[in-house]
Amino acid sequence: MDFHTWRHVFKLDPAKSITDGQLERICESGTDAILIGGSDNVTLDNVLDLMARVRRFTVPVVLEVSTIESVTPGFDYYFIPTVLNSDNPLWIKGLHHEAIREYGEIMDWEELIPEAYCILNPNCKAAELTGAKTDLSAEDVLAYARMAEHFFRLPIFYMEYSGAYGDRELVGQVKNVLGKTRLFYGGGIDSVQKAQEMAHIADTVVIGNVLYDDLEQALATVQAVAELDKNSL
Repeated sequence: MDFHTWRHVFKLDPAKSITDGQLERICESGTDAILIGGSDNVTLDNVLDLMARVRRFTVPVVLEVSTIESVTPGFDYYFIPTVLNSDNPLWIKGLHHEAIREYGEIMDWEELIPEAYCILNPNCKAAELTGAKTDLSAEDVLAYARMAEHFFRLPIFYMEYSGAYGDRELVGQVKNVLGKTRLFYGGGIDSVQKAQEMAHIADTVVIGNVLYDDLEQALATVQAVAELDKNSL
């Protein structure tokens, strides 16, 4: 199963602790993929450790690259964020150029998936790290979505609210202007209801923080999204 068909993804932060028992339940929950990534304290050691633990299971595992030092072989995909609403070229093309200069000759380009990121929560670490301009109008966000699909031809447009539950109306507007580009949504999904609300609009929902705050609620979102899809057939 490739990322074009994923509906539900769990995101694990390599800087956060999780037990083997919890990890087993997450990886065998029926989620479509495990995304490993974070905004701070991401190191090669903790990425390697978490990747090796997840690799015991059959679920696809993805590294969302935030530091070049943490890149290591062994993942099914490498998601490369390009933060469209950052004014810092480091997060748009700088790190990407550095990585390709270093590893370009040995890269498997089929495994590298560029993501157009639009960070929309001003209070999250990702916004602070990347200098994202978050006070955007709906027209601004729609323009970024169109830019991602028609100008840069990126396969993923990721609306990142990171810890806050997003604007469903805006997510719906973005979905309506995208054709081939897949809409990922992440942020504030801490219940079955919110998982179904956003999965009803977005192509893929990414669920992270609640794994560490309320594992049972997090696991319940897998079945919730599956039931939503079953009922829509």
